[in-house]
Amino acid sequence: MMKTTAPLASQMRDHGTDAGPGAGDAQVAALRAVHRVASDLRRGTPVLVRGAEGAIVVAAAETVSARGLSELASAAIGPALLLLAPVRAAAVLQRPVPQALAAANAGSPPEMGVVALRLPAGLLDPAALRSLADPTAERLLPAEPERGAPPPHAMAAIALAKLARLLPALVAAPAAEATAARLNLLAVDAADILAYPTGAAMTLARVAEARVPLEDAPEARIVAFRAADGGIEHLAILVGQPEAALAAGTAPLARIHSECFTGDLLGSLRCDCGPQLRGAIKRMAEDPAGGVLLYLAQEGRGIGLVNKLRAYALQDTGLDTLDANRALGYGADERNFWVAAEMLRAVGIGRVRLLTNNPDKLAGLAACGIGVEGREAHQFEANGVNDAYLETKARRFGHLLA
Repeated sequence: MMKTTAPLASQMRDHGTDAGPGAGDAQVAALRAVHRVASDLRRGTPVLVRGAEGAIVVAAAETVSARGLSELASAAIGPALLLLAPVRAAAVLQRPVPQALAAANAGSPPEMGVVALRLPAGLLDPAALRSLADPTAERLLPAEPERGAPPPHAMAAIALAKLARLLPALVAAPAAEATAARLNLLAVDAADILAYPTGAAMTLARVAEARVPLEDAPEARIVAFRAADGGIEHLAILVGQPEAALAAGTAPLARIHSECFTGDLLGSLRCDCGPQLRGAIKRMAEDPAGGVLLYLAQEGRGIGLVNKLRAYALQDTGLDTLDANRALGYGADERNFWVAAEMLRAVGIGRVRLLTNNPDKLAGLAACGIGVEGREAHQFEANGVNDAYLETKARRFGHLLA
């Protein structure tokens, strides 16, 4: 049965910005509802996204099964549409999409907005939908598709797919909430989806801590954090005594490092993540003030490992890392710096010298209330494989590389 909770956005206003472990029951319930609904999308089950303008039933194009499409049709009270980010729609339609061009001309990311396409009956099939969602298995629409008006909460639905680390491509239709309840479909408020990234960060709590001597930093501790939704943990690696250094008046080093399975663990040559990770730990161990490395579960600039592999496949066809992300329907960078800021506050570090080449990290951390006293360059030589990747970082992401 569907449960109703006050929207998370209003709960955050009621409790202020310090939600923390003492967050209200309704706020925690809202976070958990978003997490559960995202999990159902990953399983191929339709879910309901609702708000003041009504409700829509949605299913992820890459995971929905025949049973899921049948459930969606049963709950729907109107025709189904395919929801895509404009940049992905442009690839499917093989022509520019006005929303993407307008956003670019206004200085906004071209992935903003949602495009709705009417689907011929023959394309309401799991295999066909997966092909339309995934540009690495390109199967374009066989005929000129008819554009439709995006339904209410389309942006929230796309945001939900991203939270689930799925391709932001959804089948959606206006829905009857009573019918969805009879089908036992989970429901969530659109406002709670949009508030989720910041809300989850605000509820991060320390759940484990241990001394872990490292090869390049014998004096190191790892602190694990988990949000109230019960989702994936983030880690803070404390090297030396950064808290003591801060108390004595010296800001310690800090690095925001998004996990990279291929680079950190396997030694991939496609990126510079592994050298940056190990280099940061070594440099913190050598610095009298020590440091904190925030190891965030935000693989692939927040798109997840599976989508990062898809982006690699697109890069092998000639796209750079930014355009590959956009072809998947993602933004250039989907990370959430509130997570890093809350972790730093939790370990008592309010001022840092940031190890980074990325101006967005400096601005993002400062906007979240952390005192950034300076930037420490953190550059490593190209290896013959990642040369174009590093050039793209400098040219298109604005990284400060010599």
